[in-house]
Amino acid sequence: MPSIYKLTSQYGRCWRLLLLALAVTVSLSAQAANLPLAVSATAHSTNAKTTADVTITGRVTDATTNEALAGCSVVLKGTQRGTTTDADGQYRITIPNANNAVLVFGFIGFVSQEVAVSNRTAINVALSSSASELSQVVVIGYGSTTKKDMTGSIKSVKSTDFNRGIINSPEQLIQGKVAGVNVTSASGEPGSSQTITIRGPGGVRTGSTPLFVLDGLPLDNSSTGGVTNPLTFLNPQDIESIDVLKDASATAIYGARGANGVVLITTKKGKSGSASLTLSSSLGISKMARPLPVFTADEFREQVKALGGVLDDKGGSTDWQKEISQTAYTQNHNLSFSGGSDKLTYYGSVGVQNQQGVLKNSQLDRYTGRINATQRMLDDRLTLDVNLNASYTNNQRPPGNSAGSGVTTIGGAISANPTFPAYDSAGDPFQYQGATNPLITLKLEKDITTTNRIVANISPSYKILKNLVYKLNFGIDNSSAVRDQQSLANAVPQQDGRLLSTYTTNRNVLVENYFTYTLTKTNHNLTALLGHSYQNFFVQERNWSINKFPITPVEPIYNPGLGQELTLANNRPTGFALKNELQSFFGRVNYQFNDKYLVTATVRADGSSKFGANNKYGVFPSFSAGWRLSEESFLKSGPFTDLKLRAGWGQTGNQEIPAKITQALFTAQVSNTTSYPLDGSTSYPAGISYTRLANPDIQWEVSSQTDLGLDFAVFKGALSGSVDYFRKVSNKILLEVIPADPVQPASTYWTNVPNMSITNQGLELDLNYRYASLSGFRFDIGGNITFIDNVVRNSPYSVITSGSAQGSGLTSATVNGYINGQPIGTFFLKEFTGFDEKGISTYRDADGDGIVTDKDRIAAGSALPTKQFNINSTLAYKGFDLAINFNGVSGNKIYDNTANASFYKLRLSKGLNSTPEAIQYAQESINNSAPVSTRYLKSGSFFRLNNLALGYNLNPKSIGINRWLNGIRISVTAQNLFVITKYDGYDPEVNTDRAVNGISSFGIDYLSYPKARSVIFGLNLTF
Repeated sequence: MPSIYKLTSQYGRCWRLLLLALAVTVSLSAQAANLPLAVSATAHSTNAKTTADVTITGRVTDATTNEALAGCSVVLKGTQRGTTTDADGQYRITIPNANNAVLVFGFIGFVSQEVAVSNRTAINVALSSSASELSQVVVIGYGSTTKKDMTGSIKSVKSTDFNRGIINSPEQLIQGKVAGVNVTSASGEPGSSQTITIRGPGGVRTGSTPLFVLDGLPLDNSSTGGVTNPLTFLNPQDIESIDVLKDASATAIYGARGANGVVLITTKKGKSGSASLTLSSSLGISKMARPLPVFTADEFREQVKALGGVLDDKGGSTDWQKEISQTAYTQNHNLSFSGGSDKLTYYGSVGVQNQQGVLKNSQLDRYTGRINATQRMLDDRLTLDVNLNASYTNNQRPPGNSAGSGVTTIGGAISANPTFPAYDSAGDPFQYQGATNPLITLKLEKDITTTNRIVANISPSYKILKNLVYKLNFGIDNSSAVRDQQSLANAVPQQDGRLLSTYTTNRNVLVENYFTYTLTKTNHNLTALLGHSYQNFFVQERNWSINKFPITPVEPIYNPGLGQELTLANNRPTGFALKNELQSFFGRVNYQFNDKYLVTATVRADGSSKFGANNKYGVFPSFSAGWRLSEESFLKSGPFTDLKLRAGWGQTGNQEIPAKITQALFTAQVSNTTSYPLDGSTSYPAGISYTRLANPDIQWEVSSQTDLGLDFAVFKGALSGSVDYFRKVSNKILLEVIPADPVQPASTYWTNVPNMSITNQGLELDLNYRYASLSGFRFDIGGNITFIDNVVRNSPYSVITSGSAQGSGLTSATVNGYINGQPIGTFFLKEFTGFDEKGISTYRDADGDGIVTDKDRIAAGSALPTKQFNINSTLAYKGFDLAINFNGVSGNKIYDNTANASFYKLRLSKGLNSTPEAIQYAQESINNSAPVSTRYLKSGSFFRLNNLALGYNLNPKSIGINRWLNGIRISVTAQNLFVITKYDGYDPEVNTDRAVNGISSFGIDYLSYPKARSVIFGLNLTF
């Protein structure tokens, strides 16, 4: 094991290992399939033609629509010789012994067909759809099932249905695709975090992030270093499908970490009988979508004078937002290859993405490599699956409140005086004494994070008996990151140089063993699962800093030794390390009777090192059932292709408390707070004392969920959909509280708050319609809408505050509050009522005591949307296809902390730029302050055209290059074309993390990175 960790800690060795694996796999696969290394997808390249060889050609189509099926596999039965159809459904294969030959035609979603050749040289085949996708395979955790046999609330999104455009992480691929799932970009920054909520948040500290499982390996949601999304390491083009487990009957198999839902990510695998090589490239062009409407230079002059302020006019006319932004370019290049034989299949890829942000000095570079292989042996009794992903990311961020200056790029740009020139006569950024030039900030500040990450697992399975299979899953996820935050020394404006470096290691090791037993009788089908899981997490962070670098061409990052101040007062090294373990025992039984009555029962017992000895283990059961009414005799002749009732109940858990918090903590520090002078003097003797008492009784937070669902399909599957009612109640809420006993060594302690609960309940509607004509025109339209309510009950506190505000005069103010009878994410604010006769803000005296204080804060709405709606449509004709995706939310609010901190009369009168929002009230005094209140609470509803993609599949035969190419696809995608909203910030889809003491915040916008509007041109070649 140590040798593996040593390899994973060094980037150069990682890539050498990956390249070696790729080379060996390709070589072995070629030998297994009797293919030369320079393989093409057509069968005539597999072997030299003999005198008995016969070339067969033909076309494969959809039996219903007569539309060509591109990528259909055509394999000579009993051999590894095969090919795939081109964009027009045409194929060509050379085979021996044509008299006895049989060709096997297979395509996902269609019934496979075997055709005897019988001396024919032209064979056309029409494949039939497989029962309106009811036989579609859905991953459910530790196994799979078909869509028709599901009893839980699960949604599977295949790669063909993913969102398109500039994609950095898996959440963006399914935004708007799944009812009950709300994906929100924290900002428009490349690689920024994505907030994903499945059926609402259920905890005070847990946020809403679901458990992500990559090819059977549960990932750790903690940071891998820096502030980028931990899932950015994954190349979206390697993903085959994403399955979302929404209700407890589906997620309970993952027990403790399934409270917020589970997202199963399955990467692409090779297919036997055919080899393919795909090259894809794209170029994206992005610009800031919605700049803030700050005053122009002329407007600024007019407004400052009108307010009687002091105007410092230097005669310029500068659009500072334009100066700090750029036309951003994104390059994305991917090479993938796959294929294999009956015994060995493989898939490999190498990807490069270089993405510029719309702000200068903002870029994300990602380099990925993946190899997946499956080997069968011992008469197919032993199957070995191997998945290996290596990635390197380099993320450069524009200046923020970190390295030294404390001035953000955006904050400086929206407030800078527009009459100041941006550049001097020499073309350098103008240097102002006592004023801010955002271009100087961009020049002096740097924030770079580099991350190496390897995620790998090996999963051998052995068929012990005909119906009994044992499987081992061993996985490791190892990342190491370095974040350098640098401030260069400068004379005008004056600042000292500084370097802060942070090193982060995150390691996650998984070992699972489980048995699967299947029993099939005439009317009975039983699948039983029994297993054990052990997972070990280790996170370590270390940082150090050094100050007072001289003004020199050498950057501190490259020579920290130039720093002149290294004191414990200002540069004390800090860090932490934590280790957590999770051991689980789990089981599941699926039973079907007569293909009509379906039952699933699951139980998982999780033990966590985070809890004390008294409650280390939690048991999480679930039960669900389904009734396929469409299979009943009284509905057999009806219009329903599928009609199924579902019902489920289950429990899941949460362990999100600090590590070792249940154990006693001691200190040997000698001070007047940790020691006691026994002689009555001021001499404090050395000794050991309690800092925290042991807490062995704290236990798991538990979420119980009920789901009632109906799945249906009519008109031969053309119209299908589902309806789900859900109710999720979280109790035994984990919270840090003030102890009732005043004789305590610590001011707070962790406990399960008795009777406190958080409830999410709602209704999900999902509807899809598909139409295909005999002329080849295809039209699909689908959509979903979610109605959801969230409420906090029986909290022992009148309010639990969170959401710290930022800005001058706003220090220590909070925006969010957890309040009984209100949703999570509630804004707890004083209610703005206007101005008095002096032009000073007034607020409602809610408690009627005659004075306005913090006691008059009210619940003023929530950041959580009460409705989520999405529309998706695809049109296709001949080689053309057009995909359109809309998404939106309503019922939610946003606190505009940016406006609160920057856009009011007092700042404008002092020569700082603003927007018309600052002067909307003529009666307001320029001496009026702007405390936190409902004045800056705004509607967060929006409706967005998320992406629109037009593609054309060009038949290589039509331009005479089908000998070398199987397919050519040209595409253009527009992303974030428009958004309809009343919100006047950069974008309504925002969530700046302003948590207080770990209490989650929601719906706050503070100097958020602007969203981009992008156009992407793509080219895909299949060989």
